[in-house]
Amino acid sequence: MNSSKIVFQNAVRGGWFKNGSRFVHTIRPTPRSSVKLQFVLLGTSCLAGYIYLNKSKGHVIHAKSTTILDSAGSQTPGLPVFRLTEVSKHDAMDKRVWVTYKHGVYDITDFVPKHPGAKNILMAAGSSIEPFWETYAVHKNNKEVYRMLEEYRIGNLDERDFRDQSKVSDAQDPFANEPKRHPALKPSSEKPFNAETPPGMLMSSFYTPNDIFFVRSHLPTPEVNANQYELEISGPGMAEGVLTLSDIKKFPKYTVTSVIQCGGNRRSEMNAVKALKGLNWEAGAIGNATWSGAKLSDVLQASGVSESVVQKSKHIQFEGYDVGADGSPYGASIPLEKGMNPFGDVLLAYEMNGEPIPRDHGFPIRLVVPGVVGARNVKWLNRIILSDRESDSHWQQNDYKGFNPSISWDDVDFSKSPAIQNMPVTSAICTPESNELITPGKLTLKGYAWSGGGNKVIRVDITADGGKTWKEADIIKQEDVTEPHHYGWTLWKVELDVPKDSESVEVWSKAVDSSYNVQPETFENIWNLRGLLSNAYSKKIYHVK
Repeated sequence: MNSSKIVFQNAVRGGWFKNGSRFVHTIRPTPRSSVKLQFVLLGTSCLAGYIYLNKSKGHVIHAKSTTILDSAGSQTPGLPVFRLTEVSKHDAMDKRVWVTYKHGVYDITDFVPKHPGAKNILMAAGSSIEPFWETYAVHKNNKEVYRMLEEYRIGNLDERDFRDQSKVSDAQDPFANEPKRHPALKPSSEKPFNAETPPGMLMSSFYTPNDIFFVRSHLPTPEVNANQYELEISGPGMAEGVLTLSDIKKFPKYTVTSVIQCGGNRRSEMNAVKALKGLNWEAGAIGNATWSGAKLSDVLQASGVSESVVQKSKHIQFEGYDVGADGSPYGASIPLEKGMNPFGDVLLAYEMNGEPIPRDHGFPIRLVVPGVVGARNVKWLNRIILSDRESDSHWQQNDYKGFNPSISWDDVDFSKSPAIQNMPVTSAICTPESNELITPGKLTLKGYAWSGGGNKVIRVDITADGGKTWKEADIIKQEDVTEPHHYGWTLWKVELDVPKDSESVEVWSKAVDSSYNVQPETFENIWNLRGLLSNAYSKKIYHVK
């Protein structure tokens, strides 16, 4: 029998320490800042962990082990057992906020103020957090989320209540009626469904086909009946108006070629530098399409938006038909001058690549804001509100903002950063994929480049020697150069010489736009805790046969 003695100081909350065998412990209660705990663990191994002393009850609640990541919410011997009736009493901050997950009971009161979606997480107060995760499913299957949750473990749920809560029918699943998706898409989450286009397939067409266009959803996909569709429009001093789909189609029809890119595209490359939170997108959370519909400026003017209304407004808010567990819709906003400008090209789009917009992409009406981060391109558009302030939605106020690399989740203040609008210049090497075997001789590379705000990509530079020498890539396709704004992407290719004696070659790409913005060289200096605006050089390594 092996035994180990471990001294823990400055103890903080952690997950339950599981040794696979019995253990004994002694505790000398001291102030929390200098808690000293001594364990004699009996068994075949000793797993590193940490302990938290519950001063109110005078006993140890739990200690953390790496094994908890695989067993979050499991039945944990030695903890207090609570009935759901007791948990339900803790449904507000002044009563302490308790939630359950599987067999676990958690006091998350201290965590709630740190959560950017505090309003939403309180929906689970006094009950199971699992329905909350079904709607905000980016939390599911996220080991970091489970680890954080286990830090707040206080007990086990009574087995009788566990069995009752486990009886969740498909009819209660908000994702039970999702559309079918193309099998070529690479999912990064199932609920809500988020998936990207394989990089090689992006090179097959200047216009990304609808069925393999990347899908970004924050909530369950609504099913909107086109015949019953209504779009509400309101503003200061305005009588609320309602438009049907047929009303919108009576306006002059415009077509705009525009990229839509997720704010977290290429996040996996930033995550490789330092861990962060967010879907682990590679380079395929982007697509280029033609969008057809009515100009937002035309619709607003026809809806009675007078000069006095404009003077009282600074922003245009948008809400979708997709709603969270509390009934709140997905929301975002853009500056008034972008939406009201007839040359801003903002559309209420009902066609994508010449076809009715697919359900995954916002049927029957999607807001298309060219050059702006995808999060503002609200799908399944339900309401337009002119206002003197931005949307108060979570995705406008507490997400899709950038911070300096030293800001962490402990000191982040979302109110101090503006919401992302125009996207920065970027490029990506799409083929061949990284770590592929190549032969000496000519190596052909293909990729895309794009810049937000209507800027045109004027050049893509390629280097295979760490930046000592550069070669300009050939442009395969981009928008007509006579257009005043360039919202579509640029497809490019380049041929490089690979010497016979090479074992490997590392290739970098960087794009330059018409304002002479250029990509930063590394991710270290643009790292941020949500992995947004991930636009450093695209770097690929190839091994030579």
